[in-house]
Amino acid sequence: MRRFVQALSAETDWASATFPAFADALRATPDRYNIAGHDTALAVLGLPDGPRLRECVWGLVPPWSPSPQTRYTTVTARLDRAARSRMYRRAWQSQHCVVPISGYYKWDRNSAPARPYFIHARSGEPLLLAGLWECWDRDGPALYTFTLLTGPNPAIPAPLTQDGPVFVPTDRWQRWLKPGAWFPGVSLKGLRLPALDAYPVGRAIQDKTRDDYTLLEPAAADNESAYPDDTDEDFTDDD
Repeated sequence: MRRFVQALSAETDWASATFPAFADALRATPDRYNIAGHDTALAVLGLPDGPRLRECVWGLVPPWSPSPQTRYTTVTARLDRAARSRMYRRAWQSQHCVVPISGYYKWDRNSAPARPYFIHARSGEPLLLAGLWECWDRDGPALYTFTLLTGPNPAIPAPLTQDGPVFVPTDRWQRWLKPGAWFPGVSLKGLRLPALDAYPVGRAIQDKTRDDYTLLEPAAADNESAYPDDTDEDFTDDD
């Protein structure tokens, strides 16, 4: 998973029911259609005094990093390895977050050329992704960052590989933000998976300067002209 959509301004009923304390802020935030690594996005952070909505950078920077950048790829973290990773260990134990999204982009690498798809909830409602957050504050203003947990996911429809983000049901997000002292992964066991749909979109999503609703327009799966070869994104590490 390398790009997602966060267009929540029109989700009035969903925001009020899911995040009543943050509903106004979610509706007032400009819609985003092409959020990539190192961009900012809204996340709900679990803090000792309760959940807090804030804008964070996508790509976790651990507190021990000598600078607010890292040479490692930290936009995603594998669920089965995060607890043992020096990069994520502290966040795994006590600093969980959920990231509300409208959907995300994923590549079908079994076709030639590879094609991007947009994955979204069949219900049309936003999805919640499980993540971890950190705050880097060695110099200057505090920098809040996050990573998204990924793993095997049978909810992802064919022809896409069934591997991707970990979804949290809307009635369980508060439990994920308050992990058990030793076994935070238990919060993600046996969660029901959302019904998902996916359809092909154009390669314009690779243009980091593009951020508008037309990126979500369907592209014919057999129309290769919709997928020019002038790509600048490495999608070989797509979750």
